[in-house]
Amino acid sequence: MELFWHRRDLRVDDNVGLAAATDRDAVAPVFVLDPDVLAHASDVRVRRLLDGLEALRDAYRDRGSDLLVARGDPAAVLPAVADGLDADRVVWNRDYSGLARERDAAVRRALADAGIAREAHHDRVLHDPDSIRTNAGDPYSVYSYYRKKWRDRGKDAPASTPEETDLVGEGELAAGATGVLEANDASVAVGDFPSLADLGFAEPDAAVGPAGTEAARERLEGFLVEDVFAYEDDRDHPAREGTSRLSAFLKYGEIGIREVYAATEEAMAAAADRPEDDAEGSVEEFRAQLAWGEFYTQVLFHNPSVVTENYKAYEEGIDWRDDPEEIAAWKRGETGYPIVDAGMRQLREEAYMHNRVRMIVASFLTKDLLADWRHGYDHFRERLADHDTANDNGGWQWAASTGTDAQPYFRIFNPMTQGERYDPDAEYIARYVPELRGVASEIVHGWHECSPTQRANAAPEYPDPIVDHSARREEALAMYKRARGEDPDE
Repeated sequence: MELFWHRRDLRVDDNVGLAAATDRDAVAPVFVLDPDVLAHASDVRVRRLLDGLEALRDAYRDRGSDLLVARGDPAAVLPAVADGLDADRVVWNRDYSGLARERDAAVRRALADAGIAREAHHDRVLHDPDSIRTNAGDPYSVYSYYRKKWRDRGKDAPASTPEETDLVGEGELAAGATGVLEANDASVAVGDFPSLADLGFAEPDAAVGPAGTEAARERLEGFLVEDVFAYEDDRDHPAREGTSRLSAFLKYGEIGIREVYAATEEAMAAAADRPEDDAEGSVEEFRAQLAWGEFYTQVLFHNPSVVTENYKAYEEGIDWRDDPEEIAAWKRGETGYPIVDAGMRQLREEAYMHNRVRMIVASFLTKDLLADWRHGYDHFRERLADHDTANDNGGWQWAASTGTDAQPYFRIFNPMTQGERYDPDAEYIARYVPELRGVASEIVHGWHECSPTQRANAAPEYPDPIVDHSARREEALAMYKRARGEDPDE
């Protein structure tokens, strides 16, 4: 018997490590609720995790097996479970954050001390984060160069799916779990999950969305019917719902990245029959978003400190304003800048935010409010169901001009122009900012220029702008120039 340790791969299909384990012997699957990981979690993400685990458990039950659910330090739990089940080997798929690598090193040592074999596989991304380097052998810090090599590398086909006979039966799992409890005093159950309250979390107000492989496939298939062929044009317009919405499924590994890429190959073949739409360009643009995720994964892999530190150092350091009242208004979605407020309210309601709007609200926090990007990263980590350390950190540092291949400090998003360009009819804004429903789009996008009387007549409950964009833009330029050791008056 082999023990497969699920982590960010809550699926049975296209799972490299699971497929490798089932090629050798019957497999018992386990998930460990690690207190060190939960210490960095949030109500939203633990709710979404438990939903994904339930879907994974059901997938195993459909195959005559079940999912072992353990609580505790994996370095203590996994050797105990392997011993209790008399498993010959523990297998898992690699994760690439600093915390994950420290955890895995501790598990390897514990298994070695217990005399239990172990094996780790590359699964979560198409290309191992150490496999694509510059011609000089260095990790990439410029996305466009990374993407060229990423695009030209061959992609593995989806991993094989285990059959029912490849898995340990439910009865044997139950007997083994009882043995673990009796012999090792470990917290292990078959298919039973603790509640949010048991884990120290509360039920979130936001709707976290569906979970599991079937929901992921339904979403992917629906996207590939039509939306993918207009992706290049539609993806930046939040009212059009032209994105894949796969981010949470990929974050929890509920659908394999090889399966997604294989589906884009089918879409590319179909796009050849639609040259008038530039459908091939749209499919390629969607693939580029997959490449962005892998680019940021390799940045985090080689620079784990970016979670808390600027990737790009400024000679004098950045003197962030960090006004607590302004940051609080940003979090509430009450800045008086409609596209910003719509994004922040979507985040609160849905545990999700459209990608273009993520860039707008991040630019507003760092360049209009002059607030440290870490305030925004922490808020996103708390609120997003699809929070991914590499992607979110990369996005926030890009917006703050502190990251790899970042937005130059002198390019500052104008929130009014962004709203008018990407939500011209204010449909997205009206969806999330009820105070502005029924207000003409020209007034919505010109809110900063309206007189107090015009605002009172149009939307008396919607706030005035909390800052003047033009003035703050000049302050931001001066702040960054000082950080660069330059005279802000030149």
